[in-house]
Order: sequence, then C-alpha cells, then structure tokens
Amino acid sequence: MKTFSTKNNFLIVLSVALAFSGCKTTDWSKVTYTTTPNPLEMHGDTIVVTVKGSIPAKTQAPKEMITLTPIIKWEGGEASLKPIIFQGEKVKEGKGIVVAKKKETNFNYTDRIAYQPEMRVSEFTGKATTTKKDKVKKEYQLPKIADATIVTPLLVQSDEKPVMGKENMPRIIPMSSEADIHFVISQSNVRPAELKADDMKVLFDFLNNSQTAVKDEKGKKVIGYNRNYDIKGIAISAYASPDGEQDKNANLAADRGKATQKELNSFLKKNDLTYLIETTDTVSVDNGKGKITQKFSKRSLEDSFYSLSSTPEDWEGFKSKMEVSTVPDKDMILRILSTYSDLDKREAEIKNISKAYTEISDQILPALRRSKITVTAEKKCKTDEVLTQMSASMPDSLTAEELLYAATLTNDINTQISIYKNITRIYPNEWRGHNNLGCMYLMQNKIDDAAASFEKANQAAANNASILNNLGIIAMKKGDRNKAAEYYSQSSSPEASYNMGRINILKGNYSGAVSNYSDANSFNSALAKLLNGNADAAMSTIEASNDKDSAMGNYLKAVISARKSDAEGAAKYLTNAFAKDASLKDKAKTDMEFLKIKSNAAISSILN
Repeated sequence: MKTFSTKNNFLIVLSVALAFSGCKTTDWSKVTYTTTPNPLEMHGDTIVVTVKGSIPAKTQAPKEMITLTPIIKWEGGEASLKPIIFQGEKVKEGKGIVVAKKKETNFNYTDRIAYQPEMRVSEFTGKATTTKKDKVKKEYQLPKIADATIVTPLLVQSDEKPVMGKENMPRIIPMSSEADIHFVISQSNVRPAELKADDMKVLFDFLNNSQTAVKDEKGKKVIGYNRNYDIKGIAISAYASPDGEQDKNANLAADRGKATQKELNSFLKKNDLTYLIETTDTVSVDNGKGKITQKFSKRSLEDSFYSLSSTPEDWEGFKSKMEVSTVPDKDMILRILSTYSDLDKREAEIKNISKAYTEISDQILPALRRSKITVTAEKKCKTDEVLTQMSASMPDSLTAEELLYAATLTNDINTQISIYKNITRIYPNEWRGHNNLGCMYLMQNKIDDAAASFEKANQAAANNASILNNLGIIAMKKGDRNKAAEYYSQSSSPEASYNMGRINILKGNYSGAVSNYSDANSFNSALAKLLNGNADAAMSTIEASNDKDSAMGNYLKAVISARKSDAEGAAKYLTNAFAKDASLKDKAKTDMEFLKIKSNAAISSILN
C-alpha cells in the first residue's frame, strides 16, 4: 500500500460552494485528508478506497448539507462509489456527518467497487452538491483526489502445470527358477532319477530357453545365439539332515553342493549354455533375402558364476517341517528344539523318543538331505528403437506400458498424440492414455478436446489426483475459478497446489499464493512475493526462474525496482523488456507502478 497526505483540494471547491451559499468560511486550505492507497490498487477484482479527513472549525454553513459522491473517472465513462454527506449543526433530521462550528471535525470514508478494465487508466475524483432545505444550490466537479489504478496482480501468468500419467515399464524384468535334488542318507552322489524330476525339468527348460541358436547359411553349424534373457547366476545351497556326527555332516553337505554343481556344469556344456563372461562376435547370416551382418554374444563359464553354500545340520528346515507334520509327540520335540542349544544334546533327546524318531526318520529327515538350486535371470525389454518402430507400425502388439514408454521417446507432439490415441483404442480402460492425450490437446490449446479426454480418464479412474488437477486447469481455461479451486482442493498432487497459486493471486490472497508456490522459482511465485510485500524475495525468485531474461520477467523486475524506489534499475529492466517485446512500452506508459518515478530522467527518457 502507498499512502500520501495532501492538502484537501476538493474541500477547497466546497469552500467556494459555501461561500456562494452565504456561509462565512475560514481558511479551507487547512483542511487535510489522506487517501489510501494512492494510486488506487486493484486486489481480488476489487478496488478499496479509504479517505480520512479533518475539517477545521467554522467551515460548514449551519443550515446546509453537502453531498460528496466519489467517482472513478476514465475517458468516456465513470463509476460512482457510495456518497458521503456533511451537514451543518442546524440541519434538522439530517443523516450526514455533523460539521462542528467551533471545533475540528474528523471523518473516515471507506468503500469498495468492482474493478473494470477501463479503470486501469483513470483517476479518483468526485462530485459535490450543496443543498439547503432539500433544494440544490450548487453542483461541483472536484479535482483529482488520487490516481488510478495499479493492477499488478493481473500480470499473473497462465502457467498451470498439467500432470501426465507416468509409464511403469521395467527396463529389466527379473526372472528365476528353483529345484531340489534329494540325496540318500550319508551319500552325496546325484541319482539319475533326481535329474528327471518335474522341478528339475522346469529348471533345465528355463536354462535352455534363455537363448535361441542361430545357424550358418546351410543351417548346420551354430554360429551364435540370440539372447532371450540373461542368466545372471546359479545359487546352490546344500544341506545335511540333523542326524549323525556334525563333522561328517559338514563334509557331506559340502560334497552334495559340489556334486550338484558338477551335474549343472555337464548340462550347461552339453547344451552350449555358458553365461558369465560376454564377448561380441560379428558374423554374416543369410536371412533368406541376402546376407546381413549380425552381432552375437558368446560367454564362457567360470566357477565364480556359482554361489555355493552348505548347512551341515538343517535344524531350521527340521523345525519347519516338524511344525506342519503329524509326528507323535510333536509338541515335545519342538520344546526340545527351543530348550537345548547344544546340537548333540538336542539330537540325543529327540532319539530318546523312540516311537517319534521312527516317524521322523521316515517323514522328516529324507526331505532335508538335499541341495537347493536357484537360477536367477534378467530379461531386457524391447529396445527404444524397436518400441519406436512398433508403436508406429504395429501398436496392437505392444502392452500399455510399452506404448506409454514409446510416447516418451519422441518430442514430436503429433507422434505422441497418435500413440496416446492408440492406447485409448486398444486399452480403453487405461486412464493414462486418455489423460495424456488430454495433456497433448492442452498443449495445443484445444480446450474442448482436452476436457473430453480428461473426462474419459476420470471415468476410468475416478478421483485420481492427476486427473482432478487437469480438470482444474480446464475449469480455469473456461473462466470458472471456483470450479477450478474445487478440483485443486480434491487433488493431492503438488501440481494442484502450485496451480492454486494463480487463483489465490487473482483472489488477492497473496500469502496463500506464496504458500502454494513454496520454493518454486517462477514468474508467478515472484509476483506473489511482491504482492505479499517482500520485494527482495520477489527479485531473488525471478532472477532464479526461467523468466529471468524474458520480456515479462524484465518487466516484473522493473516493477519490483519501482516499488523499491530504484528508478535506475527500473529503467534498465524496462529497456530490456522493450527490446524483447516492443508492445510493453505502451503498457508501461500508463502503468501506475511507475507514476512516482516518472520524473526521473532515466525513466522519462525511455517512456517518452
């Protein structure tokens, strides 16, 4: 706010009116008033005017009334505010402010009026009417009381942030396969039947399917492999059951692990499955249409590819199987496990339960004499090049995640629109396709098309925070601030909070806008801080923003400088702004922000 105290020029006019009416007046030049703000300011679509005045004694004719009607006047029009009435001490049944004859009379006046665009270049003035016994004696046009109007909040930019639905396509898909090999008591040799068990067949197929052989032109010699997925490692965990001597069991478990590794080595070499060290060979391949050059991976096997571990006595496995078994005296055996930490003592106590131990030997222990094989692998997703080609030529063959990711591989908005349209066609219940298509339309300023897409997205995923934010943007674009605020308040996205900042600036809630923008460095954030009374913070923010060197960024810096009474700085930034956008010169000429520094030579030289 800017407050100025001046001589009461318009009351001087009133003194003339009173003189004509026969009232003996004193020195009206002593009447003072304060107009706040001066120039007038628009906040939240409204101009609020406050006038405080002091009228000396012996000013008002005792039987007359003076009606003052403040007005905001511009070229070709005016708008009136509520009138204020002064009356002499002898006026009967009057409703005005009684002006005392023998002492000073103070008055306060406040009113508000809806801002109209014409008021940007205007003045605050008024009209006075002198009456006596309901008869009009004189009417006067008052001189200018204050300049009008500062409308800096209207500099706010439409910088709303839409939210795209993000793709969740993994770049690498983890894979695995597991199998067990069981052993006879006290033995470590792998029985052929174990290698033919169903889980081992699945594991061997998993290893085999990791690559596809490519043969030479005659279709006989394997010259390389196309990798379907990469085998990353094989973990072998070998166990012995908790019966017998611990030292022997330790060696037995380790031997079972080595025997398992040997069988796997044999299988890998037999099937040309070697996985650890990669080299790349370039070979010529006949694809039926002529020879092409293709790269294949070759890898050699090393022992370090395996991860081996052994457990001499698998008490944990014993406990797990015991808990789900029907062995007699199960509870007693479980208590023994929790009571005795000494493994030999634990085993002896269990063996003392002769009936139960027979069942244990038949049901529990054989399953613990094993080696567990875990093969881990990674499958790489389609390359960016392949996804780009397929999204254009065969989109129906791609998943929604692949199409969403493909759309991020280009900056061409028409290509992106085509991909998102395909998503909405192939996956109509996938909200991200509709939502992201709406964002593309929003970038093209196709508001109705964007609105339709966001509504479809909302049908697919009601109350989604991203969609609600985007619907709020549509409401703002259509001029419905209240509806936009409703959508933003329902969305939990940070973008919605940011977007609410523009609404709060337009509502005149500048502290709320500062909170909305938080630590964002943007034009609107800087504007909010300026309007909230922190010019230094506003300058720091605009200097750190992408608008630092833009035409409007320089214009805002000029306004900030003017509010700091830095005429030289304002002149510098206005010069930069005009160089980038010449139309801003006409705007600056009538911008009341620069009124107080117009007399500065640097400012006057660039505005004239």
